[in-house]
Amino acid sequence: MPDQSRNIHKSRHHRLRPGRRTSIAMVGVIAAITLTACSGNDAPERAFDVAPYVHKGHVVDCDAFKSQADAQAVLRADALDPNELDRDGDGIACPNRPKPTDKKPVHRDYMTDLDGAPISEPVKPSAT
Repeated sequence: MPDQSRNIHKSRHHRLRPGRRTSIAMVGVIAAITLTACSGNDAPERAFDVAPYVHKGHVVDCDAFKSQADAQAVLRADALDPNELDRDGDGIACPNRPKPTDKKPVHRDYMTDLDGAPISEPVKPSAT
């Protein structure tokens, strides 16, 4: 019996199938195109070190930060806000600082007074 595996691919209407090497090469080309198209000339995001500002009480105010995003990072790390970066209690730290900005509010699950300072115990209405 003749080897039929050789005869199958010798038809007139033979269609070449990409092999493993071709498929891997295509994946590489597509990845290179995608990475080139997605990469910008922007500087990579820098990480802001919040360690000197959190859990140490009031150590800085808004003027100490180069950008609003840096102040927001500190507020995110310590939502109790001992540095009073969010004076109006809206979850946005130092809204008047320059760009870059981070305007996603920090969730605060406690009440604040008019100055934005946390109230540890809710004030009960007086019975009069």
